[in-house]
Amino acid sequence: MSLIVLVAINILNFYDRNVAGALVEPMRREFGLDDTQVGLLGSAFIWIYAIVGVPLGAVADRWSRKRLLAGGMVIWSALTAFAALVTTYPMLLFSRLGVGVGEAVAAPTATSWIGDLFPAEKRARALALFMLGVPVGGAMSYFFSGPVSDAYGWRTAMVIAAVPAVLLIPALLSLYEPVRGASEKHAELPDKSSMFSILRIPTIWWIIASGALLNFNMYAIGTFLPAFLGRVHGLSVSKSGIATGIAYLVGGVAGGALAGQLGDKIVHRKNGRMQLAAMFALIGVPFSYFGVIQGAGALILSVALLTVAYGLLNTYYGLVYSSIQDVVAPSQRGTTMAVYFMAMYLCGASFGPLLTGKLSDMAARRAMEAAGAIKMTEVFRATGLQQAMLIIPVLSVILAGVLYMASRTIIDDIARREAKSRAAAV
Repeated sequence: MSLIVLVAINILNFYDRNVAGALVEPMRREFGLDDTQVGLLGSAFIWIYAIVGVPLGAVADRWSRKRLLAGGMVIWSALTAFAALVTTYPMLLFSRLGVGVGEAVAAPTATSWIGDLFPAEKRARALALFMLGVPVGGAMSYFFSGPVSDAYGWRTAMVIAAVPAVLLIPALLSLYEPVRGASEKHAELPDKSSMFSILRIPTIWWIIASGALLNFNMYAIGTFLPAFLGRVHGLSVSKSGIATGIAYLVGGVAGGALAGQLGDKIVHRKNGRMQLAAMFALIGVPFSYFGVIQGAGALILSVALLTVAYGLLNTYYGLVYSSIQDVVAPSQRGTTMAVYFMAMYLCGASFGPLLTGKLSDMAARRAMEAAGAIKMTEVFRATGLQQAMLIIPVLSVILAGVLYMASRTIIDDIARREAKSRAAAV
């Protein structure tokens, strides 16, 4: 029951996180925004999310995870609904910052909780199921927000995104919260090392770098894929949202399920999960490249290729998140996830929307100048965004290399953690 509720909360988490991406085009037109300003909405969310996540992660290791998560849900759902009242771009930006503050509690509290529910040999599947909130929540946001926006306006779509919290918060508060370390085979004493001791683990550095690269791509996709489908392939806000939702749902669920199944089967090889993650990242490169470059007459092929690419990127969560929990003590899991999120978001993910938007604007201007035009048109914007999104396959190649390097250090790091645990128990 606990896992089901936590999965539902994560679905809402990513529904509300992606709703701004689903509604990019109507918001852009109403406020007269360029793609750099659109990207800033996503990047500002990430900056505040990353910064406040570290102290909240430390709180999650010492206080009630249930109450902390419930408080975060109140904040992010209220600020999601607040977007319906905004009349200026700064107000819209403020609402996304508020959502970031609330959502910063979700991953540290929930992943720490799940780590205490399931032993190491079952964690990949449990965490992969939890992280299905990424594609399923994103898919639902794109499925519903676009059609609601077309029918009733984007402000109504924002309010609807906040409503499920009314049911989920009471469900969360009714759960029993497990004792920290409850699922470990050997009793583990609380690790009183400082937060900075986490950063002395080599594998954590490689995982942070991989998270930065992965989430650059994920947030670029989440912010601009609906706009890409609208501009390049001529879809309406509603249809581009549905197409994006299909890519998220089919690709994300398939990728998450694959990671969970294979991750638990290969647990006997301590670096197996990291090796699989590297392989899947590399396999996804040609799918993302050819998905982006398809022209206006190849909508179905483009969506199919990008669905596979997105699914392969989604295998990361079940494989890598379970590996994080293998190298740190149970009493440091919340803090570790918060440090991981802060570093990888500030170093990579925060640049996904902003830099992709900036590249799009630059490429659009070059296309306009090359055509000898003096006015920016939607045709030039489409060209610019298509060229900017080619950064996704480039970074996926680097991601594969970083994950492979992590697979070379994780065996020794797991051995050190287990030896420290045994020594502390004596």
